[in-house]
Amino acid sequence: MDQKITISQIKQAAEEAYNSVRTNTDGKNADYIPYLANINKDLFGISICLLNGQTIELGDSEYKFGIESVSKVHTAILVLRQYGAKALLEQIGADATGLPFNSIFAILLENDHPSTPLVNAGAIVADSMVKPVGNSDEKWKAIVQNITELCGSEPQLIDELYKSESATNFNNRSIAWLLKNYNRIYDDPSMSLDLYTRQCSLGITAKQLSVCAATIAGDGLNPVSKQRVFEAGLSSKITSLIATVGFYEHTGDWMYTSGIPAKTGVGGGVMGVMPGVFGISAFAPPLDGSGNSVKAQLAIKYIMNKLGLSVFSGDRVTIIE
Repeated sequence: MDQKITISQIKQAAEEAYNSVRTNTDGKNADYIPYLANINKDLFGISICLLNGQTIELGDSEYKFGIESVSKVHTAILVLRQYGAKALLEQIGADATGLPFNSIFAILLENDHPSTPLVNAGAIVADSMVKPVGNSDEKWKAIVQNITELCGSEPQLIDELYKSESATNFNNRSIAWLLKNYNRIYDDPSMSLDLYTRQCSLGITAKQLSVCAATIAGDGLNPVSKQRVFEAGLSSKITSLIATVGFYEHTGDWMYTSGIPAKTGVGGGVMGVMPGVFGISAFAPPLDGSGNSVKAQLAIKYIMNKLGLSVFSGDRVTIIE
C-alpha cells in the first residue's frame, strides 16, 4: 500500500508535538555525571531531516549537548565501513542483551562476544577495532571524521564533559578490563576506554543527529552534503542494530509504541531512522528512570503516530510537496 504525506503535514505534526510536550516537567537530568546534572532542564529541540536535505526545526535544535550513547551508532557505522558486516557480527555481535546499557553481568553471561556495539561493552570493543590499531590520535581522527561525514558538519568536544566523564567512569573501567580478561577487546583497554569516553563527550545538535539519521535512512547518502558516506547495503545492518537495542531493555516497548528504530543517550538526545523517509532527532535533558529523555520520546512518538508511520506497516511512504 502506498502512503503519501505532505511536507506541511510533517511540519504540522512537529509543531503540535513541540507545543504539547514542551511544558512537561517529568524526569530529571543525569546526576551521576556532574556536567550533565547542571544543563538547563528546560532546553528542548526537535529536528527532522528529509531525504531531499530539507530540515524542519523547532526549539533548541542548534544547542550543542553531549552526544553520549547515541555515538555508539556512529562508531558501529565506522566499524562496518572499515571491516564489513560479517566482521562486526563475528567480533562484536548483533544481539540484544536484555539488560541495562552498562551491564557487567551481560559480559559474564555471554563471554563469547560482547553482544552488540550499541551497549557500553560492545561500543568500547568497537573503538578498539577502529583503524589504525595502536594509534590513539589517528583513531580519534577517524572517529571524528566519520561523525562529521554522517552529520554533514563537525562535532565539538565538550572538554568539561570529557573531564567529568573520565573522573566518574569506574563501571566502564571494569567493563574494559573484563573484556580484556575474555580476549574480547582488540587494542589497549585503557586507550579504547578513553576513546569511548571522548566520543561520548562530543557536542552535537539535534539538527546534526537528524542529518545523520537521514543519511542512514537514505542508504548512506548524506542528503545535505550529498556525499556518499557508506555503501547502501550497510544501511539495513545499522538500522537493525538500532531497532534491536536502541532503547536497551525497553526497546520492545519503544518499537511497539513509536514504530521507529531510535537510539537514545543520557545527554538527552534521541535519534530515529525511518528508512526511505526521514531522519528525526529530539533533545531535552530530563531523563526517565531508564536514562532516556522524557520529552524527546514523547515528541517522536507523537510525530510518528500523528503521521501514521511505522517500519512495521509495510506501506511504501512517499513525501510530496
